[in-house]
Amino acid sequence: MAKLGKRAKAAREAFAGKSDLTVEDAVALVKGNANAKFDETVEISMNLGIDPRHADQMVRGTVNLPNGTGKSVRVAVFARGPKADEAKAAGADIVGAEDLMETVQGGTIEFDRCIATPDMMPVVGRLGKVLGPRNLMPNPKIGTVTMDVKEAVEAAKGGQVQFKAEKAGVVHAGVGKASFTEEQLAQNIRAFVDAVAKAKPSGAKGSYMKKIAVSSTMGPGVSLNVDSAVGE
Repeated sequence: MAKLGKRAKAAREAFAGKSDLTVEDAVALVKGNANAKFDETVEISMNLGIDPRHADQMVRGTVNLPNGTGKSVRVAVFARGPKADEAKAAGADIVGAEDLMETVQGGTIEFDRCIATPDMMPVVGRLGKVLGPRNLMPNPKIGTVTMDVKEAVEAAKGGQVQFKAEKAGVVHAGVGKASFTEEQLAQNIRAFVDAVAKAKPSGAKGSYMKKIAVSSTMGPGVSLNVDSAVGE
């Protein structure tokens, strides 16, 4: 515990008084203080000027990070026949229909992304109360209800990140690993911020991006200069 305390104290001191940084300076600070014994995830959190309870202020979408996430993503696909074969060939970890529905209903959810062909949605729809709260429900708006199963599986495996605003108007996601280069992390952060900027809903009033912060799994967070993060 003493060593952990020293690391935490050193990180706090390194971050003290620092805020409103450029993407590059923030990445250097976060990466330089990610000293855990495992490869920490670099995370971004964005406070948006929206109220997601209103349909015209909801923010959600996907972004293909240029350097991937560094995370192995387990993909489940609801499909039958040739589309099930296509999913398996594309690298899906779990493929099924009613059998997969029963597995999920039984409490076994061994996947991070869920894709379905349109004809399977009556089956998947029964899992709304299970998959919905975990942000796993397939949705045509983000490309997870599709006949192009191959592309959807490859995108999920290749570093595509989904984002969705929570009740307080916060969007957060992992944008890489501490082992990435500073340039790779900066590129991923800019790609994510750009995607959220483009997803600005019609009902958003006033300032859209209020605050952006970056941190590592075990480290403190530091705020970015919003204009510099969005403007390049």
